[in-house]
Amino acid sequence: MSKATTTSLPYRDTKPQGSPDFYFAINATFRFIIARLGREGWIRYLEQLGHGYYTPVNRIWSEGGLPAVARYWRDFFAAEPGAVTEVVERPDRVEVHVSECPQIKHLREGGREIVPVFCQHCYFLGAARAQAAGLTMRLRGGNGSCCHTFAHPAAGLPPQDLVEIKEARS
Repeated sequence: MSKATTTSLPYRDTKPQGSPDFYFAINATFRFIIARLGREGWIRYLEQLGHGYYTPVNRIWSEGGLPAVARYWRDFFAAEPGAVTEVVERPDRVEVHVSECPQIKHLREGGREIVPVFCQHCYFLGAARAQAAGLTMRLRGGNGSCCHTFAHPAAGLPPQDLVEIKEARS
């Protein structure tokens, strides 16, 4: 796997991989936000995170195009403990095939009750990031394995159908 670089990830970390216990916090945060603000509030939170926190990466994607998107995802998953992924570059899109989602795997191994819409966070966050970079994003699968597609608008990806994103189960 490639080693993460400061140009492709929005943070500096001296560890070769992150801590999987952070996934517990993500799941709990989603549960809290949905309980307090509802699903629409949770979606707004993810979209604001995608546009705000990820501004440095969105800029790199905008300037570097699909090769920058592919580089980012390779570096990102290299730092995710337990990820089994493949990043496929095509002329008009980048496909991120997640065979084993490290988040879902760790939540299950930890005996956590997974928020059923957990996998949709990848879509709402990813779509906001893609939009900020002049791209589109779609997601299919979920519950432990999925495929994220980032593309130029000219690729003509069909609209996202949330039914294509499986509910996460513990």
